[in-house]
Amino acid sequence: MQMGQSKNVFSKTGLRRMRDVLARHVESGKIPGLVAMVSRYDETHVEAIGTMRHDGGTPMRRDTIFRMASTSKPVSMAAAMVLLDECRLRLDDPVETWLPELADRRVLKRIDGPLDDTVPARRPITVRDLLTSTFGLGMDMTSLGTPIMGAIFEQGLTPNLPEPMPEPDEWMRRLGALPLMHQPGERWQYHISSDLLGVLAARVTGQSFETFLRERIFDPLGMKDTGFHVPADKIDRLPPLYAPDPQTGEFIVWDEAKGGRHSQPPAFQGGGGGLSSTVDDYHAYFRMLLNHGMHGTERILSRPAVQLMTTNRLTPEQQAHETPWRATMSMCHSAKGSKAAGASGWRCAPAAVTMRPSASSAGTAEAAPQPTPTRTTSSWESCSPRSGCQPRIQRGLSTTSGPRSIRQSKTNTEPAPGTTRPQPATAKGLH
Repeated sequence: MQMGQSKNVFSKTGLRRMRDVLARHVESGKIPGLVAMVSRYDETHVEAIGTMRHDGGTPMRRDTIFRMASTSKPVSMAAAMVLLDECRLRLDDPVETWLPELADRRVLKRIDGPLDDTVPARRPITVRDLLTSTFGLGMDMTSLGTPIMGAIFEQGLTPNLPEPMPEPDEWMRRLGALPLMHQPGERWQYHISSDLLGVLAARVTGQSFETFLRERIFDPLGMKDTGFHVPADKIDRLPPLYAPDPQTGEFIVWDEAKGGRHSQPPAFQGGGGGLSSTVDDYHAYFRMLLNHGMHGTERILSRPAVQLMTTNRLTPEQQAHETPWRATMSMCHSAKGSKAAGASGWRCAPAAVTMRPSASSAGTAEAAPQPTPTRTTSSWESCSPRSGCQPRIQRGLSTTSGPRSIRQSKTNTEPAPGTTRPQPATAKGLH
């Protein structure tokens, strides 16, 4: 079966099993409702189960709008990819050209040391460091209680704190006053890099981050319900955000829809977790990635851009800290009374899995396996004024391969035993 065909692409048994699994999550009382979508070729299947509130009321619908939380990150990344495509950024450019607050960095001698016990950074922070979340500062739940993590929270540098994040210039001023936790390029760290990319895109383009995303990503893809706030005429489609009570573990409303944080434009348009969207909008974005940057006949991203952003670029040394960090976050999410769980909002966030073709799709026609790239060097590796770099050229990259697997998930998205895994597909569950 070739792309574009849609006959018998879903197994009725598999869809029934998927719905049963999803329904059990709602019936458990842990979530009031959910919307899920699976897609294969040109056919989609949507499940909307439960209600928008724990106390009942409006049912979940296909067009329900969700706070995307950290699954904003892959969408926001596309802004940087556009700027790389157009050579307005280069991977090894020092970011201090546009973010002077990050020039002449100091680095803590010890992660748990005082904020003034530092050494000079060995080199400037680069665009590559932001794209790989290795610029030296981030959310590290294994370091809770240290002076640097306390300062990050006190300065309001992360979302979902009691006070909203300040406007970008003030946010950068506060960020620039802190030392780095690690040397640039030394270690992967969560979240803050993604917010920095939004500020970087805004300063490079001279537009707000949302305006740039809307012109280059949202509007071309038809993502009409995606943005950093929900307009008044759509606010009834946004559920409240719940968090567990610190004493009882009972879910309470942390952020209402009407009058809440997503009901008006924020001072800080956070690329790390500030977007709201729907399953259909999110599906349009990931279909573009599966199509190597194309949406219909319109190119959104170059093929090398998609290859770059869907390939693991971290070294083993940079990833060494990731496993214990993830284990800690898992405990934070499940612990009753945990400040991290109460503040994160991830219990109401989207999850997505995007898969490349496979020849092992049970119950469906076989798809030819895709060859792997011969190299992963992108067209921007040598992009410079002297190189004569032109937008969207491909240099040193095999163009016979499809994008690698993309996984952005806060929950276990493995199918139930015996369920057909659609290939190629995008699967989204918003809960």
